[in-house]
Amino acid sequence: MALLPPHSVAKTVAIPHFPLKLVSRRMIAPTVAHLAFTRDDGQPLACIPGQFIQIHFQLADGSDARRSYSIAVGRALDAAPDGRVEIAVSYVPGGAATALFEALELGACVNASGPFGRFCLFPNDANRRYLLIGTGTGVTPYRAMLPQLEQQMEQRGVEVVLLQGARTPNELLYGDEFRAFAETHPNFRYMPCLSRELPVEGSLHAHTDVRHGYVQNVLTELTPDPSTDIAYLCGNPDMVDATFEALKEIGLPIPMIRREKYVSNK
Repeated sequence: MALLPPHSVAKTVAIPHFPLKLVSRRMIAPTVAHLAFTRDDGQPLACIPGQFIQIHFQLADGSDARRSYSIAVGRALDAAPDGRVEIAVSYVPGGAATALFEALELGACVNASGPFGRFCLFPNDANRRYLLIGTGTGVTPYRAMLPQLEQQMEQRGVEVVLLQGARTPNELLYGDEFRAFAETHPNFRYMPCLSRELPVEGSLHAHTDVRHGYVQNVLTELTPDPSTDIAYLCGNPDMVDATFEALKEIGLPIPMIRREKYVSNK
């Protein structure tokens, strides 16, 4: 899955490009790879958790293409001061970007630009709770936000609920990290929502906050409060639209519902 193209990037504006060198690759789900790069020009990537980069490449017919990926910087790499860049890439059968990443060898480079986007935590937020809702690679920005959320929980006692939608337990991207974070942060609640297969008893995700169904169906259990909550929606466009409408009906003001849609690109 990749982000929808950003409207803020005008074709007439010259966007700085930089080389990214692949340093590691690991599968975090049957069809999703976590890729770690370093900037091969030796420069850092000053980013805000929640932003994304674009990867530029050529299609088989010679035409230019680009795909957008949220930066999945981990807790120890907040803002990636050392130039390290991490992304999650869904492998789509027949996809041009999939072919690019599958063939990319360790040490090889791709052309990138960014960071872009405003799907970030706002410094002047005065809410008492964040509702983070994501499906597929749409949880990637939330992984990057963990250091900021930790700080806000400590400084102003904010509560955070992460609803992560997937079909099966092995498709819960970064689920082990979210679960570990929840266990050490009482104000952070991690709720996997599984539509097809529940965890086996005794496994990592077999706990009381696992739900059967879609994230939008579990939403009412959290009793969203227009006076205290800010919601973030990221992932499948149908989920984002359905959850957006549900939150509007509950009464959350539109500025308090922040959205980003992902689509599958060939």
